[in-house]
Amino acid sequence: MADTTLRAAIVGGGVTGLTAGYRLSRGRGWEAIAVLEAAPRPGGNVATTRADGFIVEHGPAGFLDNVPETLALARDLGLTPVPSNAGARKRFLVHDGALARVPENPIAFLRSPLLSPAGRLRVLAEPFARRRPPGDETVFHFAARRIGTEAAAVLIDAMVTGVFAGDSAALSLRSAFPKMHAMESAHGGLVRAMLAKKWARLRGRGDAAAGGPSGPGGVLSSFEGGFATLVERLAAALGDKVRTSTPVLGLARRGGLFELATPAGAIKAERVLLAVPAAQCAAILHDALPAAAGILRGIPAAPIAVAALAFPARGFPHSLGGFGFLVPRRERLRILGALWSSSIFPARAPEDSVLLTCMAGGARDTRAVTLPDAALVALVMEDLAAVFGPLPAPTRKFIFRYEEGIAQYPPGHEDRLAALARVCGTMPGLHLAGSSFRGISVNLCVVQAERAAEAMAAGP
Repeated sequence: MADTTLRAAIVGGGVTGLTAGYRLSRGRGWEAIAVLEAAPRPGGNVATTRADGFIVEHGPAGFLDNVPETLALARDLGLTPVPSNAGARKRFLVHDGALARVPENPIAFLRSPLLSPAGRLRVLAEPFARRRPPGDETVFHFAARRIGTEAAAVLIDAMVTGVFAGDSAALSLRSAFPKMHAMESAHGGLVRAMLAKKWARLRGRGDAAAGGPSGPGGVLSSFEGGFATLVERLAAALGDKVRTSTPVLGLARRGGLFELATPAGAIKAERVLLAVPAAQCAAILHDALPAAAGILRGIPAAPIAVAALAFPARGFPHSLGGFGFLVPRRERLRILGALWSSSIFPARAPEDSVLLTCMAGGARDTRAVTLPDAALVALVMEDLAAVFGPLPAPTRKFIFRYEEGIAQYPPGHEDRLAALARVCGTMPGLHLAGSSFRGISVNLCVVQAERAAEAMAAGP
């Protein structure tokens, strides 16, 4: 390997690393940069299989179109977002073994079977909830305090399952759902915050894409050919600056430069961005910054197994008109939920087929990711049959596993990040970004990447 000193070395070729590399190479015009990816292909958890008329997402299905940084990135890459189908606004929960639609407005909420009459009345009493206690409150305890234990166990638990595959009683509200934390801080409650936002929108000063009861704001969007088009276009723009099959084993700082150990030899760089999960960051920094490595090991991740199954459309026992369903913990199914992938975006399956993407594992079932393919498919089929009734045998099966699937933000996460910043500040030129830190969505990874690129460009 050439002994050229890089202006910047970016460890990790997922969305965060590719976006940071792209911005540095274009915005600053830096030629001497490298994105070092351990896997044979860039993209991380964003990947798409295209086979026999199926477009199957391995990880995220898309992004919400309410974050300008992602839209600007797509535009710069010459990509046109494809919005999800209008029917994908309909979302469902499993309730007493059957599907129940998540209400989209207050009237629908009052008629919904998802909560008992007492549970609905408790939600309506949200403006009178007690104030936030001191300390870093969990998502579940926040929800139970504001809208009641029943709504927390059904609605909020399912939301946390859908976003984090996590345990709502083990996640920090401030870190995992900062907008909810900010709404209470600014307005004293959720209803007051929503009324304030509605009033601001009426006056032309608010966010027209704000979320509602049925889901987050914005329209879920992807690209023709699947969501991996984004990372494929980023990698193509970077060209030979992306080095795949190049794991970074460790890091040292000598003579004002970083030296990154790889199987092919040391790589020298003026600046380094670690854009990999916390556990990998910890391994890389184990010798150079042991205090940082210790902090990073306190940021866990939930394993995820994905089974995308195709079925004949004719005779399938449900219309699959909508986004899909989530499973609250108390329903005691092992799957976390299922996306009705062939209904969300156009041309995701042949016309004679339907495609369901089912998730298992997460914080509630960490062993599911280790199941053999046949056992995983059997688990998914059993739970789908419990929801839909008897099903035909799947015609195609696509299985994906992520041992470190989705980062989890336990209470104290913000303090952990502050301590990490202090320790890493003793090594100028070292930067960290990605889903382990300030948001797991593709949108928030893009935002972190943009900020990291700016910091690297402005640094020593």
